[in-house]
Amino acid sequence: MLPIRKVTLRELRLPLVEAFAISTGTQAARRILLVEVTDAEGASGWAECVAPEHPNYLPETIDIAWLSLQEWLVPHLLSSGVAAPAPASRLLASVVRGHRMAKAALEMALWELEARQQGVSLSRLLGGTRAQVETGISIGIQSDPETLARKAQRHHAEGYRRIKLKIKPGADVRYVAAVREALGDEAPLSVDANASYRRNDVEALRALDRFGLAMLEQPLGWDDRRQHAALQAELRTPICLDESIRCLEHAQEAIELQSARIVNIKPGRVGGFGAAQAIHDLCQRHGVAVWCGGMLESGIGRAHNVALASLPNFVHPGDISPSRRYWERDIVNPEWTMANGVVDVPVHEPGMGVRVDLDRVDDLSVRQQVLDATAPRSRS
Repeated sequence: MLPIRKVTLRELRLPLVEAFAISTGTQAARRILLVEVTDAEGASGWAECVAPEHPNYLPETIDIAWLSLQEWLVPHLLSSGVAAPAPASRLLASVVRGHRMAKAALEMALWELEARQQGVSLSRLLGGTRAQVETGISIGIQSDPETLARKAQRHHAEGYRRIKLKIKPGADVRYVAAVREALGDEAPLSVDANASYRRNDVEALRALDRFGLAMLEQPLGWDDRRQHAALQAELRTPICLDESIRCLEHAQEAIELQSARIVNIKPGRVGGFGAAQAIHDLCQRHGVAVWCGGMLESGIGRAHNVALASLPNFVHPGDISPSRRYWERDIVNPEWTMANGVVDVPVHEPGMGVRVDLDRVDDLSVRQQVLDATAPRSRS
């Protein structure tokens, strides 16, 4: 790869079509951090940092990610002359601990740039094997079971291959029962607790067994794998881990402990595509299914998720809804669409397969910083 000449950071504010509620809070708009890496000939690769505004998912936030990119990660990358994703990831891991979401954005932008330089799709560069990926939808916590059931019915009729319900203590069994009754016994259904339960809530969680769920996602602590293993031994419903798996070592421990039968791989959460590939391959060797969750991404982040979800062990529908599910107007052309419950993987287009709408990005930007290779800054 050609040397990286500059890295541009942009923050956008993008309102959601409707507010999205989970156990840790409600979100009506998204602060989005975009990373653009530009090589010596002017070619660019794009990625999105999925860090949220508040530390209610993991400790990292968008402001922490901006700071770490500006002060440490980008300066180290530019001063090193490294441009390929794998050595860049190793370099950044050696000089900065943690900050996986910020590292992921920088590493994934390098992957997108390399795909464009090679004239291949990001999916194929990652080792993807699918031309289409199945799509599920995640429905936030609603005011009552009846409202949730109506929303689930509408989205099921739209063709989504799996309906996921956000739950929390007090908004769980009755809500799931209403949806199961509305959709019937055969409709693929799962729930996501976002770490809102404790070990002594086992009776409420065991009550979910009767609904034939595809999975129960992250019921216990965000940093736990051991208690999840004990809980999985008591449930028929497969447990899926999300927040608890932030690196390959966490996945290895979860497999050894039998903490989960399914793993949700979000590339931004685990530090980028390299780590996501390693976790995918480990899970495949051990017969653990994986799928790709979402973080309310724009079309750029969605493009990266689509590419990753084309790998062979992503056997459950991902949270890869079309653009109009979240945004009145996305920041990419063409916008992401769904037909018959699947999204097409742009396997014949170089890079991520969509174009960034620069005019719209500029209109939505609230801050921007360009870090140039001629004057990189670094604080060790």
